Amino acid sequence: MPAEYIIALPVITLVVWLYMTGWFVVALLKNRNDVADIAWGLGFFVATFAGLAQSFNPTRSGLLVLMMVLVWGSRLSLHIYRRNHSKPEDYRYAQWRHDWGKWFYIRSYFQVFMLQGVLLLFVATPALVVVTSSSEVMEWFLIIGFLIWLFGFVFESVADRQLRNFVSDHHNRGKLMTRGLWSYSRHPNYFGEITQWWGLGVVSLGVANGAIGLLGPALITYLIVKVSGIPLLEEKYKHNTDYQAYKRRTSSLIPLPPRRT
Repeated sequence: MPAEYIIALPVITLVVWLYMTGWFVVALLKNRNDVADIAWGLGFFVATFAGLAQSFNPTRSGLLVLMMVLVWGSRLSLHIYRRNHSKPEDYRYAQWRHDWGKWFYIRSYFQVFMLQGVLLLFVATPALVVVTSSSEVMEWFLIIGFLIWLFGFVFESVADRQLRNFVSDHHNRGKLMTRGLWSYSRHPNYFGEITQWWGLGVVSLGVANGAIGLLGPALITYLIVKVSGIPLLEEKYKHNTDYQAYKRRTSSLIPLPPRRT
């Protein structure tokens, strides 16, 4: 494990704790915990910047990774803000508000904001390894990783825009989005996000002992595929007959030609 990363980690952890605590206060003031979703993307930039700020010799590759995280995180946070603006609290958080009763505030702090902060620190590992390193990333790892990241960023951005345009058209109310990238994958936005983190994981391999950076993409892949991403959305539509037909002909994550049914 890179020594520079280990040395920088306590300060990064403190910064992330303060950041997520601040968003918990925002949630209390707005009476909606789904602001945690907005905090998620920008939190990676905060953590990565905290890592770079501790480097005695910031590298060009470290600055590039910081910008990659900023571009991804700010776009995601803005997208979620626009999606949730002027709408009720997301159904998942509203359900927890009901289920947790008198323990709502304590459980919100630890099970929403602090847990998200911990996950953020682990997922951000490839970026943190690179920005805290005093050595430049080996060129081919940087180029290949950046191209993978760029492909994922464009893929996720296009998928989100297609869905936003579809939902904003009142003629589509009550209908499923099954066109564009969504005809090849039921979750193309998740595919793009996972791809970006594997791109950053490849970049981290270009520094000494950087293999620890693969922890980040492995974790985000697991969370999206098995825990809080795809399973929750699929559960929401399990009684929707149109969605079940869509599910039978469309790949879950990796874009593939539609199956004949």
